[in-house]
Amino acid sequence: MTESRKRQVKGSGIALWPEDERPRERLLARGAHALTDAELLAIVLRVGVQGKSAVELGHDLVKRFGSLQAMLSAPVSAWDDIKGLKTAKLAQLLAALEVGRRAALPASRENIKLKSTRQAADYFATRLRGLADEHFRVAYLNRQGRLLDDALVAHGTVDRVHPPLRAIVARALQTNASALIAAHNHPSGACAPSESDKTLTRDLIAACHPLGVQVLDHVIVTDQEIFSFADVGLLDELAMETLAPVARKA
Repeated sequence: MTESRKRQVKGSGIALWPEDERPRERLLARGAHALTDAELLAIVLRVGVQGKSAVELGHDLVKRFGSLQAMLSAPVSAWDDIKGLKTAKLAQLLAALEVGRRAALPASRENIKLKSTRQAADYFATRLRGLADEHFRVAYLNRQGRLLDDALVAHGTVDRVHPPLRAIVARALQTNASALIAAHNHPSGACAPSESDKTLTRDLIAACHPLGVQVLDHVIVTDQEIFSFADVGLLDELAMETLAPVARKA
């Protein structure tokens, strides 16, 4: 047994470790990339629990959830029974994870243009992939495809919480948008649109058309795939159903 390991056995606190083995000191000396996921978590947690160092607690968290990405998408309830994660420490950890997620998003809305299905898919994937619950978002665009606004309009299960069409349309008028792209995620992993998804898209087209606002696409995001109503021709099909003139009775 090495001398450093003997010191760790005597006490689990990181303060007892040799300086060149402590996560915080290693991060400052070598950079954050040199640390394992468990060591990065240990720095956020700061202290462990009785009989277990912060690094060991970090290892336990990685083992429990499988990855940092899985931690990002886990609901708050998934953390309830973890020993040593009281309210303050849990809030600190969840905040740090969310900071990391948001840091991956584009910095300036003015520089974002969504002029193709691929661009829209990539944009929404960064916002919706990995979430535990369903989120329904709408991107509002001008005539050049520049992003004017990105709004979260519903949260929960889309089949049960119908995104408010009136609010979607009202936001389009407020932003003076010429077009919009709707998107939501399927945490189940099933990428195909449900009948509810199709009905919602049809209703959205019908609500936006009289105002001159074009619905360019409805994107469904899963952890592995992305479905585009526009790419498969389903958007045009629903538009034809919605906007076709109704035959008058003789």
